[in-house]
Amino acid sequence: MDDIDGMFSHLLGEIDSLSQSLQPAELSQDSQRETTFSIGFTDLNESLNELEDHDLDALVADLGSELASEEPIRTEPCAVIQESELEAALPPPPNRIQSPRNEPQTKTDKIRLALEKLKEAKVRKLIIKVMLSDGGFKTLMVDERQTVREVLDKLFEKTHCDRGVDWSLSETNPELQIERSFEDHEHLVELLSTWSRHSENQIHFVSRPQKYVMFTDPQLFYMWKMKKRCLSEVNHQARELLIKEHFGGSALIVPDLEGMLHLKEDGKKVWKPRYFVLRASGIYFVPKGKSKMSSDLACFVHFEKVNIYTTSNYKQKYRAPTDFCFMLKHPCIQKESPYIKLLCCDDEHTLLLWVNAIRIAKYGKVLYKNYQAAVQRTSNVHVSHKAGDKSNSHIPQTSQRPDPSLTKIADTEDYMYEPPPGFIPPPPPGYLPA
Repeated sequence: MDDIDGMFSHLLGEIDSLSQSLQPAELSQDSQRETTFSIGFTDLNESLNELEDHDLDALVADLGSELASEEPIRTEPCAVIQESELEAALPPPPNRIQSPRNEPQTKTDKIRLALEKLKEAKVRKLIIKVMLSDGGFKTLMVDERQTVREVLDKLFEKTHCDRGVDWSLSETNPELQIERSFEDHEHLVELLSTWSRHSENQIHFVSRPQKYVMFTDPQLFYMWKMKKRCLSEVNHQARELLIKEHFGGSALIVPDLEGMLHLKEDGKKVWKPRYFVLRASGIYFVPKGKSKMSSDLACFVHFEKVNIYTTSNYKQKYRAPTDFCFMLKHPCIQKESPYIKLLCCDDEHTLLLWVNAIRIAKYGKVLYKNYQAAVQRTSNVHVSHKAGDKSNSHIPQTSQRPDPSLTKIADTEDYMYEPPPGFIPPPPPGYLPA
C-alpha cells in the first residue's frame, strides 16, 4: 500500500510540473491575435483571400452585426442632435462619393474591412484550411461556438459528399507522426487553440469506417473473448440488445478489456511487455510479482486530461515491436515529451479494440448520442432525396407526338410569309371592287 501511495504522490508531482510547463508564455498582443485568426495559412490575409466570395460576405456581415450589438447606446444633448440632423440634410460635398450603406465593393475592400473587424470581435473566429482526400482543400470560417458536427455539415454542403456517419475531421501532427479524429461534440476552435503558433499540423476531412464501430459491431468489444467466427454470427437483434444493455441504462458499462501490451520506456527505444487492464477511469497495469486482482493493480494513466492518438511508422522511428501503436498525451503537448505514454499492440485488431474501448471509457454516453445524431441526419437527407425523386416522378411528361394545332399554326405562318407570286390572275366577270 505504501508503494502505491508513493507512486500516486509521484504521479501528482508529475502532473503539477506538467501543468506548470503547459502554461503559455506571455506573448505580445499582436502575436496572440495572429494565432487566433487562421489555421493552415502563412497569415490571415492569405486565409481571407482563399475564402469564397459568399463566405467572405457572410464573415463581414456577421462581424458587423456582432460589433453593432455591442455598441452602447449614447445620449447626446438636443443641440448636438439638431446640428447632426442639419448636416445630414445638406447635400454632400462634390468630392464625397456615397455608396449604398458604405459597403465595400471589391474583394480587397472586404478583406481590409474583415481584418479590422476581426480584431474587435468578441466571439473567437478562425479561418481554417481543411485538406481533402483528393489532395485539394476547402477554406472555412468557424467560431468558438461551433461543434465538429456543425463544421462537418458545412463541409457536406461544400463537397456534396454522401453525408455518411463515417465522415470525420482529423488532426495530424507530422512531428510526432500521430493522428486523432475529433469527436462530433467537441468545439473545433478550442481544439485548435492547443496547437503551437507555427505548427505544421493539418486538419483532414476523411471517411473513417471505424468511427462508430462500437455501435455497428458492439460484440467486438463486449464479447471480445469469444472466437472471431462466433462474433461474425451475431445477428442485428443481438447487437441492438448489447447496445441497449451497455449504453441504455443509468450507468455506462465499459468493456472489460485486458491483455498484454508493450510499453515504451521513458527516453529509450526499449519496449517491455506489461499486462494492462481497462477501467472507466483509466488504464491500469499489473506490477511485477502481483496478481490481476483490483487491489494489486497500479494506475498507468487517467483519461481525464489526455487524448488517444494512433501513430504512423513507429516500428522504424522507435523500434516498436509492430506498427500498431497508440499514444496517450495531453493535447497541449505538441513535441516529444517524457509525459507522453506509448503502447504497442501485437496486431491491428487488438489496436482497434483498445483505441475504441478507450474512447468509450473517456466519452461514455456522449459518444452514443453523437452516433444517434449522425444516423438521424443521414436518414433525414435520404428521406428528402426520396421525396424529391417522388415529386419529380409525378410531373407529367411532355408528349413526343407533335400537336396538330401547333403544326397548323406553323404551316399558316409559313404560308403567310411566302413571297407573292409573279403573276396575279384577273378578277372574275361581274366582280366590282368595293
